[in-house]
Amino acid sequence: MGLRILIVEDDAVLADGMSSALRKYGYVVDCLADGAHADQALTTEDYDLTILDIGLPRMDGFEVLQRLRARRKKMPVLVLTARDELADRIKGLNLGADDYVIKPFELTELEARIRALIRRSMGEASPALEIGGLTLDMAARRVLLEGRTLDLTAREFGVLETLMSRAGRVVSKEQLNERLAPGAEDLAENAIEVYVSRLRKKITGADLSIRTVRGFGYLLEATPRA
Repeated sequence: MGLRILIVEDDAVLADGMSSALRKYGYVVDCLADGAHADQALTTEDYDLTILDIGLPRMDGFEVLQRLRARRKKMPVLVLTARDELADRIKGLNLGADDYVIKPFELTELEARIRALIRRSMGEASPALEIGGLTLDMAARRVLLEGRTLDLTAREFGVLETLMSRAGRVVSKEQLNERLAPGAEDLAENAIEVYVSRLRKKITGADLSIRTVRGFGYLLEATPRA
């Protein structure tokens, strides 16, 4: 039997899309549309992961999460939110959420986040990312270029990890900001540009590039040698 996931989402179309996609990946999925039923299910049933919306009827996602953690349940929780306020995402993390995804999102990204959370909860090491001769070891928190260790700051590592995990897709400055400092004050206005500039210099020699997509963000892509 596959891993069990509970989706708590009152948007029926979104819930159906997520459940259909995750079932195709081999997960066993239950769906609930309000917080009160979710709280009851999480009290009596065993799930491997919960996908929890914040804006729920009868009991909001924050209270569901708080009650779950009060029962000392360590199951991973992935929070979904359409809210723009950074404070809401900080609140979710402080209450015990393991990760969050901002609507709208791609189902492939959601499934990747789920796999990472389940691996972590089962004590499995995070895999390495390898692109263009660059290897990023998420467990050891180090980056190798053709076998040579690169000296990166924690935030440079965070930017590179985010770009490599979404290689081939544009990542916005807001997304990078949120991944670097989800529980702190906003970064300086030009901080992301500074980190990207430093990374470009440090990864010189790798067969990849970090392109600026004006008005959207940054795109990391492999650049095979001729």
